[in-house]
Amino acid sequence: MSGRPSKWRQMLPGLRRIFRHLRPHLGAERGLIVGAVAALLLATIFRLAEPWPLKFILDRVIPAGGAEAGSGITVVDALSSSQLLAACAVGVVVVIGLRALAQYLSTIGFAIAGNRVLTRVREQLFTHLQRLSLRFHDRQRAGDLTLRVVSDVGMLKEAAVTAFLPMLANILVIAGMAGVMLWVNWQLALLAFLPLPLLWFATTRIGKRIQAVSKKQRQREGAMAATASEALGAMRLVQALGLEERIGRDFKGASSKDLKEGVRAKRLAAGLERSVDLLVAVSIAVVLWQGARLVIAGALTPGDLVVFITYLKNSFRPVRQFAKHTGRVAKAVAAGERVIEILEVEPAVQDRPNALPAPELQGEIRFEQVRFAFERGPVLDDLDLVIPAGQRVALLGASGAGKSTITNLVLRLYDPDAGRVLFDGHDARDLALASLRRQIGVVPQESLLLAASIEENIKIADAEASHEAIEAAARLADAHGFIERLPEGYDTMIIERGVSLSAGQRQRISIARAALRRTPILVLDEPTTGLDAASEALVIEALMRVARGRTTLVVTHDPKLAERCDRVVFIEGGRIVEDGTPALLLRNRRSRFARLYATRQYAGQAWTEDGHDADAA
Repeated sequence: MSGRPSKWRQMLPGLRRIFRHLRPHLGAERGLIVGAVAALLLATIFRLAEPWPLKFILDRVIPAGGAEAGSGITVVDALSSSQLLAACAVGVVVVIGLRALAQYLSTIGFAIAGNRVLTRVREQLFTHLQRLSLRFHDRQRAGDLTLRVVSDVGMLKEAAVTAFLPMLANILVIAGMAGVMLWVNWQLALLAFLPLPLLWFATTRIGKRIQAVSKKQRQREGAMAATASEALGAMRLVQALGLEERIGRDFKGASSKDLKEGVRAKRLAAGLERSVDLLVAVSIAVVLWQGARLVIAGALTPGDLVVFITYLKNSFRPVRQFAKHTGRVAKAVAAGERVIEILEVEPAVQDRPNALPAPELQGEIRFEQVRFAFERGPVLDDLDLVIPAGQRVALLGASGAGKSTITNLVLRLYDPDAGRVLFDGHDARDLALASLRRQIGVVPQESLLLAASIEENIKIADAEASHEAIEAAARLADAHGFIERLPEGYDTMIIERGVSLSAGQRQRISIARAALRRTPILVLDEPTTGLDAASEALVIEALMRVARGRTTLVVTHDPKLAERCDRVVFIEGGRIVEDGTPALLLRNRRSRFARLYATRQYAGQAWTEDGHDADAA
């Protein structure tokens, strides 16, 4: 084990990464941190002064061999024994009181700075996560990312401010006390420091194992959080499929392993603490033995020996604290590295250095030889597609055919691996991302509803919108009627994820947002999935009203919705296999769209040449 690198040497790369990212946040608190360090240094000075009243009492008030011994300090030697005793008693109270005040100010200063840094880092991490592309999020588990934002950042605060900054000040404490000890008796000081190599060896040998266990435990906790988040987020499906026992068994197994790792880390940390205590005891015993011999020989006063032993104990205190909190520090470093891992991920989709704000778009969209692939394989293969401004286009095809990828490229949630996506002739990558997305409205399959009022949820689309504009958008989305029937109308609070509303009501609120945000381009991603017939009809009518005059891409499996569009594009294997108006494709009974229409709506019925039911004709 002795040939292995030390724990601190192992942690140095991680620490450098952490502080490189924290430097701007720590710099913003420079004044507070400097003040806290100054208070800590004052506390150190007062701690250095604490044993001196006892030294004067032992050397002057209780004189050795019946004769008063001089201290070598003129002011002290000028006092009588009774005066010195009173001064020492008052001095103890004053010194300890000032040390306590300085420590209080230091603790408060570090705590305030730590919480401010924590807040900024958490905000930075959350903002950065929202900027990362879907390629990144597709590979991550939401529960693990949540743990990094909420829990790991808290541990990072402990590592960055609460632990490491005081630890740096403690180095000064050790240096100060070591200097005084060398001044009092350098031979005895060197003897006292002999166990330090053994202390370092014990810390290295056990600390490395603590760090490895702590890192593994933190990774396991992230996996547990992801499992819990996924199960709780899909509780309806879990219960419907009777998966409670299986998921519970998996979670229990992971939890048991986490418990074992936690106990192992605690056992190692406790063993390290006891090793340090034993070595400190040996050092004190050696100093006491040799120091007593020097006192007997007259080379050292009893007061000097008391000061020496007090300093020795206080010098080892930071080492003992380090041993006590090694597990916490290792966990904090592991957590900090998990945070930095995310912060160091570059967004795959971002503005080019010369990107310009998008002009007011008319809505033409053009795909030129677009290729796109995930790690599992290609999705789009040399796709060419032109959508004129104002046209409503239905994108149909089997799951995984590439429909949603097309809309994600339009929204610039991804960038193509090859080829270009153009808006009114402008390459999407040459336009500033935010200015482009502001001109694209979205109605997703699952509406994002916040735990806020209905008006606030609609207002997400335009923070400056008036109540009149919000109401007009709700009317256009056919949502005004049911909103008015709610107990508090537009002020009705929505439970998280909108579970207090029906699927159709949630979708119409989402459509109202798109209506309020009057954009030239509209993306509808499976907007009627999961709706009953009545709600589906209402939603389709609302969508057609909102889509009027806009370039609209409709991803759907619903032929009734596709029939209401100007054009149907059928995708298979990342290629366009059918492209035409709904009426034209329905005339061809062998077309994929006609077969889908017949299967979904009028299976077994004959068709006329214009695509309508023959019996009805």
